[in-house]
Amino acid sequence: MPLDQLTIETNGPGLYEFTDRAEHFVRSQAASDGLLTVFVRHTSCSLLIQENADPDVQRDLQAFFSRLAPPASDPAMDFIVHRAEGPDDMPAHIRAALTQTSLGIPVADGRMLLGTWQGIYLFEHRDRPHRRRIALHLAADAP
Repeated sequence: MPLDQLTIETNGPGLYEFTDRAEHFVRSQAASDGLLTVFVRHTSCSLLIQENADPDVQRDLQAFFSRLAPPASDPAMDFIVHRAEGPDDMPAHIRAALTQTSLGIPVADGRMLLGTWQGIYLFEHRDRPHRRRIALHLAADAP
């Protein structure tokens, strides 16, 4: 069962699409049908399958999560204890807990079964740049 790892360089909060890299991995395996598991190896970012046609969706998601879990320096977050890496630290963990760190994507005829407007994203929740590691694992039938 093939396994690969991707590195995604982030420049702060936002959604970083990597659908093409996952698709390339699936196609390179010459597999027929199966399941692609995508797993992010961090606790302050997450994974999403989301619309990739209208950039307003990404902006609105980012705005929503910023309001839902603002920085620990915000008076509404004065109950936060974990601030080891700054005011964005615990809010990033909260956002990751509310989203996903693993995705399962069906594969048929050697292609991911994503919808027309769906893309795979790393959702970065931290303010400063990071190098995020993502594991791709394909459990599939032979062609």
